[in-house]
Amino acid sequence: MKKPVRIIGVPMDLGQNRRGVDMGPSAVRYANLARSLNDLGYATFDSGNITIPGHSALANTSLQERLPLICNGCLSAYELGRKAVEAGEIPIFLGGDHSAAIGTVGGVSHNVDVGLIWIDAHGDFNTPATSDSQNVHGMALAVLLGLGPQELVDLGRPGPKVKPENVVLIGIRDLDAKEKILLRDSGCTAFTMREVDEIGIRAVLSQILEKFSHLDKIHISLDLDVMDPLEAPGVGTPSQGGLTYREGQLIMEILADTEKLHSVDIMEINPILDIQNRTAQMAVNIISSLFGKKIL
Repeated sequence: MKKPVRIIGVPMDLGQNRRGVDMGPSAVRYANLARSLNDLGYATFDSGNITIPGHSALANTSLQERLPLICNGCLSAYELGRKAVEAGEIPIFLGGDHSAAIGTVGGVSHNVDVGLIWIDAHGDFNTPATSDSQNVHGMALAVLLGLGPQELVDLGRPGPKVKPENVVLIGIRDLDAKEKILLRDSGCTAFTMREVDEIGIRAVLSQILEKFSHLDKIHISLDLDVMDPLEAPGVGTPSQGGLTYREGQLIMEILADTEKLHSVDIMEINPILDIQNRTAQMAVNIISSLFGKKIL
């Protein structure tokens, strides 16, 4: 029997400087995420959006001024994710910028170890000491590993939320100089776009699944800027040379076959920069593959 799905909107736009990602949850809903999952046989429930102050109310504010509001939003996501998992549901979090994952990943791992697959053009492994922009969406994965502002590291429960040996990044290609050092030393496994190009997605996923063979739950944190911007233009921080549409689908099709899906993030869609909601529709198509949609 298929687990029910819980959709949770996290319209966070405080972790970066570009307006629009707060409308990402609406764009994905408009692209018929719930109906697509219903068509696949999943009972789907929508909890609506977490209330988060908008970027417009915090113009020209510092990281320290935004941190309490980011913490509040992430804590709400943490609690909703924890409750969904405890109720036997698969939560899908709709962002918003990727700083929301500090809450989502924490919540779904509250009582269980998860394998975290971070699919992103960026490492999101900065700290306030290494980041020129001071944007929290570029620090989210580092925070989950225990680096960064203590109030974020300890959100929901004290300390790191995932083990580095249980973290894999796919598709990274745009890293800051100091961030590279932190990520190399982190203990996480990273498959850059060079590895994707050289060995292919099938081999990348084979290595990941072997690495996660001891785990029975996997969280997917998908930042749509991992896709090539020619195919997914509606993102705040596009980076050329990304995954193709079919590579994205193949990742999800292979992961669906494992039957280890625990929870999902869909992050960083910016409808203001999109063309006819193309990026949100791609996200729904890709996630449908993760939930078992097959070509034949």
